Amino acid sequence: MRHTLSVLVENRPGVLARVAGLFKRRGFNIESLAVNITQDPTISRMTIVVDGEESMIEQISKQLNKLIDVIKVIDYTFSPTLERELALVKVEATAQTRREILDLTHIFRATVVDVGENSMVIEITGDVEKVDAFIALVRPYGIKEIVRTGKIVMARGLQSL
Repeated sequence: MRHTLSVLVENRPGVLARVAGLFKRRGFNIESLAVNITQDPTISRMTIVVDGEESMIEQISKQLNKLIDVIKVIDYTFSPTLERELALVKVEATAQTRREILDLTHIFRATVVDVGENSMVIEITGDVEKVDAFIALVRPYGIKEIVRTGKIVMARGLQSL
């Protein structure tokens, strides 16, 4: 099962390497990782998506909590959350296909951020399924490049990390 962990850590050099190393030692592949500072510049938030059994994720969460720089770990897998991902998708676009690609962009509420002679770069944000669906629909036009941020999550309502 895919789990989404949110980890608050001290904003110090080497913390990311220690956290990633813990996953590596346990044989987990991190599917997605997003890290940035929070409203407090001394604290960073890591959003980690990893596939594994619930008991194994529970164990790794306990081990994360033992790391000196880790403040808090929450598994958002079964919680009501808002989730988003950002992707830039460079699509081959000829004079004949440009209108169709623009129509798909409009339907998905995406934005064209660059237009070249034979390509377009489209920015799309949304949940992972929305981004995946958009990519699947533009794939037949020819995708030249994709860059994705990885999933970020936040608890709904007044809940906080």
